[in-house]
Formats: sequence, C-alpha cells, structure tokens
Amino acid sequence: MMTNLFSNFDPSTSLMLPINWMSMWMFMLVIPSTFWLIKTRPYIIMNNISKKLNQEFSMISNNSKSTLIFISMFMLITTNNFMGLFPYIFTSTAHMCVTLSIAMPMWMGINIFGWTKKTNHMFEHLVPMGTPPILMPFMVCIETISSLIRPCTLAIRLAANMIAGHLLLTLLGNTGSMINELLLMTMLSVQMMLLILESAVAIIQSYVFSVLTTLYFSEIN
Repeated sequence: MMTNLFSNFDPSTSLMLPINWMSMWMFMLVIPSTFWLIKTRPYIIMNNISKKLNQEFSMISNNSKSTLIFISMFMLITTNNFMGLFPYIFTSTAHMCVTLSIAMPMWMGINIFGWTKKTNHMFEHLVPMGTPPILMPFMVCIETISSLIRPCTLAIRLAANMIAGHLLLTLLGNTGSMINELLLMTMLSVQMMLLILESAVAIIQSYVFSVLTTLYFSEIN
C-alpha cells in the first residue's frame, strides 16, 4: 500500500511498459560522451560542485574517502528532481518505492558497518552522555526507535516535498479554462514563481537528503 501511495501520478502506457520511469536514466542519453572528455563549461561547473560537496561532506563525516557515494546520491536525486519539472515527465523521487530504495540500502549499510566494526560505539550511542541511570532503559528504547524510523523519515520527507509543489502547480493549471483573462495572467505569474521555487526545492531536498545521510554515517565514524 505504501509503494502505491502516489500511483495516481504514475500512469502506464498501453504497451504495459511504464515509460514515465525511463526519466530516471534518460538524462544519461542526453549527455554527450564528449562531456566527460573535454573541459567544457558544464564539465567545469559539475567539477566545481563536486569539489564543494566533497569539502562539506568530508567535514561532516570526518572521512574524505567515503564522500563519493554521497556526492553520487546528491547528483542522482537532483537530476531526477529536475527531470520532473519538465512537462509530461513523472517525478520519480515523488514515489515512495524510489525514495525508500535510496534511503533503505544507505541506512542498512551504515548500520551493518557500525554493528560489525564498531559494536561498542553503537551500544554507547544508545545512551547519550549524562543520562541519569533511571532513564537509561527509556533512552535505549527511544534511540532504537529513532534509528529504525530514519529511512522512512528520509523517504517521506523527499517524496512529500517533491509531490507538494507539483500538485499545487497541477491544481492551478486545471483552473485555467474556467477563469477570465486577468485571472489567467495572474495565475500564470504565480505558476512561474512556483516553478522557480520548485527548482530551488529540487536542489535543497537532494542536499538535505545527502547531508542527513552523511550525518548518520558520521555517528559511527
């Protein structure tokens, strides 16, 4: 039921193939091979963004060797968020099966690494420093539940923020045939501002997702 939460925004074609899911890898066909070989302006911009993200993620996780996976995750989510801003393209990151597929493996990998390599530190993390002895059993339960719901909160936060703005744009657009010209121009202006806001949200949400995952990794590092 959870994976079908946004199924009404996910139509399929008559060929029994959900073509809209192709937007997740379609950008790879658009980028020419020379992008990776010649230092063009887009390449330089991408390289500078990667270096800046590497500095921030290294500072958060205290480990410069593990930032590549977080940078790749940021690029993947950002690209899919922007692809959803184009007409007739479904935003894959607005579907729970996609966000959970990103959040769950990251969370499981971090916890498996922590419990196998740094078991004592993981047990220590269940009881924050300075906790009174009488509250220790309750803190263990609270910290355990907080750790278990982390992938769900990451997935729901990303999906909800992606679908909210798109749904508002759709609702405004459906009223275009029922209003006069003055209100139509006003609605178009509001939609343009919302589209700019959605472009900012596409970057912010992918950054928040990556930073939170990096923070979870820094707890065991």
